[in-house]
Amino acid sequence: MFPVGTDPGSSEERSLPGVPTVASDEHALADGGSVPTNVDRDGDLGPIEFTQPAKNASQDVTHGQPDERVGVPDGVALDTPGYGIRNEMNEIETPDEKTWFMELDEAVIQDDRCIQCGTCVASCPSDSIGIGADGLPKLVKMCTGCSLCWDFCPRGGLRYERQWKITGGEDNVSGAGDPITEFSAKVNDEWRENAQDGGVVTSVLIHLLEANEIDGALIATESETDPWKAESFLATTPTELIENAGSFYNQTMALGNLDIARWEHKLPDKPPEELSLALVGTPCEIEGVRALQDFDWDYQSQDACVRAIDYTIALLCTKNFNYQKLIGEQLEAKRGIDPNDIGKLDVLHGKMMVYDRQGEMVLQADVEQFHDAALKGCDECADFSGLCADLAVGSVGSSEAYSSVIVRTEAGMTAWELTAEDLNFHDLEDRSAIGKLQGWDKKKAFDSLERPFDPDAPRFIEYTDHADQYATKTNPHDADH
Repeated sequence: MFPVGTDPGSSEERSLPGVPTVASDEHALADGGSVPTNVDRDGDLGPIEFTQPAKNASQDVTHGQPDERVGVPDGVALDTPGYGIRNEMNEIETPDEKTWFMELDEAVIQDDRCIQCGTCVASCPSDSIGIGADGLPKLVKMCTGCSLCWDFCPRGGLRYERQWKITGGEDNVSGAGDPITEFSAKVNDEWRENAQDGGVVTSVLIHLLEANEIDGALIATESETDPWKAESFLATTPTELIENAGSFYNQTMALGNLDIARWEHKLPDKPPEELSLALVGTPCEIEGVRALQDFDWDYQSQDACVRAIDYTIALLCTKNFNYQKLIGEQLEAKRGIDPNDIGKLDVLHGKMMVYDRQGEMVLQADVEQFHDAALKGCDECADFSGLCADLAVGSVGSSEAYSSVIVRTEAGMTAWELTAEDLNFHDLEDRSAIGKLQGWDKKKAFDSLERPFDPDAPRFIEYTDHADQYATKTNPHDADH
């Protein structure tokens, strides 16, 4: 080893860029080593000089993207290889019984049929599926090919009409189902002014909380940065419920937000198996969680909350929307409505209605004008009236300021009885309106479904069968997908 700044075999000094030159006879030590730069022979630290980095030679970490590759030579491709590389690396054939996230991605997400319910995220036993910035499911770590994300997807392997019969009985297949009872109801409290229609959903949840029937309710809240964009929120107090009363018209990936660690700071200190929650969601979200609860399987971080859901409330729904396409493009860009000025959105009698913060209507247009903003997977849904839920609530069938309430199960009856004495209610005003819209919704679904609609068929659809019916590529992981 030679002293820094000297040439072996020579007493002449040699300068190194950025290193102070020190005479060899002063720098050398008896053992052949050297004194570190900037430290004298007594070990005291002297003035420190830092070499400035060369300009335009490395990545701008302050303003550039962290994953941006710089200085790549011409003709060199550094992109992550496609799934096809597995065939180049080995000759192992994929087992026939395996269905991978890549196949769900190919058949549902890339085919623009995802309804953003989040069931695939909740079902994954390895927490390999997350939620991307676009609100769609994405693979965040290795897929094990367990098939569960495919099996439980209401637009993939879950034959959702079969779930109706399992959850709600034979009569749920025809008409609007055969509920226990139905009402038109509204809340008398002043806070109802900010609620959707009669405010019944919020009132039911408050009464469940106050009766200690639930520890919290997974609902929607407005994004802090994007007006009228819905995000999942666990409300654990009546105040939180009232503050978030009202409806949004985009999905929250609700079942992808059931990680108990995310909400444990709001939940009581008790074993997860003793928790009780309510879930408010669209019919497809209720179908998904009902199916998950039917199987004794570990869904990793989502499992405790999946099992804890004891009350489900479905919002009557014919379609939902992509947030950016509805709010950003259709309302703001095309019609000049500032999202910050919107006080309420409603879809009723085939009309999209927008109100300002003073309650004045600023837009009423046929909802079909917003077809391009709707989630395309909603066209395949025949479950307008929440056939798997304990309660279904909406505006169809009741007069203005009232909510239509359909009680479908004993749990729903418990929730209704806890709430009814504080409601203004009477028998459902127009049951035929719900039946007609349910019939229209089914016809639309039958026209859109590429697979047979069969409530008596097996609950799960094989990927290969689905691929044949939808002309989907099989084994996309074997190609550069």
